[in-house]
Amino acid sequence: MIGIDWGTTSFRAFRIARDGSIRDRRAGQRGIMNIPDGRFAETLRDEIGPWLAAGEDRVLLSGMIGSRQGWKEAPYVPCPAGAPELAAALVDIPFDWGKVKLVPGLSAADEAGVAEVMRGEETQVVGVLAAIGGSGLACLPGTHSKWARVEDGRIVGFATHMTGETFSALRGHTILSRMMSEGPADGAPFDAGVQRSGDPGGLLHHIFGVRALTLAGRLAETGSAAYLSGILVGHEVRAALAGMAGAVVHVIGAPDLTSLYARAISACGAYAERHDGEAAARGHALIGEHAAWA
Repeated sequence: MIGIDWGTTSFRAFRIARDGSIRDRRAGQRGIMNIPDGRFAETLRDEIGPWLAAGEDRVLLSGMIGSRQGWKEAPYVPCPAGAPELAAALVDIPFDWGKVKLVPGLSAADEAGVAEVMRGEETQVVGVLAAIGGSGLACLPGTHSKWARVEDGRIVGFATHMTGETFSALRGHTILSRMMSEGPADGAPFDAGVQRSGDPGGLLHHIFGVRALTLAGRLAETGSAAYLSGILVGHEVRAALAGMAGAVVHVIGAPDLTSLYARAISACGAYAERHDGEAAARGHALIGEHAAWA
């Protein structure tokens, strides 16, 4: 089968063998916001045409392609849900060159009853269920980071943190940007930011400290962005791990992000196990096993 992780800005395709291994892969910047006039069918054919010509006819899509702005909106499946529940709610998409199905996203609510939603991350979590061992905690860092709780092989709840988008907004559109220049994303400034996130004063006070420390000559402009990142990631990690000292967190995603989060998780008293972004392909394979393709 073919698994497609189709997000807002990126497109990743995997040709998956019967044993779940990846036979081939493609990636590019043809996310849903980069497709003119909703030409998703034509884009899909252009991207995976050679695989279709070679005989593949089962295509599973996950991510924002199933959102209101995507090809077709797939209703959210309420938690708890795992591969069988997701497969039972797959949405069929008309496609002349094969059988195409959409993986629905998940919905939940936090402790205060506020709604939570995800699209795409659920497939990645399913892809690491074997490593999690049936129950555990998964973190998917990014623009809108997700922390998902898994019990008995199903996602039972999750929380979203707008860490990545907040960093971008502060980095590019506030007075802080005038005191930042290019520098490493990790290292001592990032670690110092994570440590600062555990001090009294709150997030907004800590953020202003980026400017104050730079003005005082105690923080180099080349390290101020990493320090800000450490503050934001640190606050996220501490909130997500409240009352869970010593927990094992399965961090899923691109190596640069999982490395940063692993540093922060360790500094906050927990343990990180990193998984690459190809967890999505393994999730596609598991969901596809439960799908009714006929």
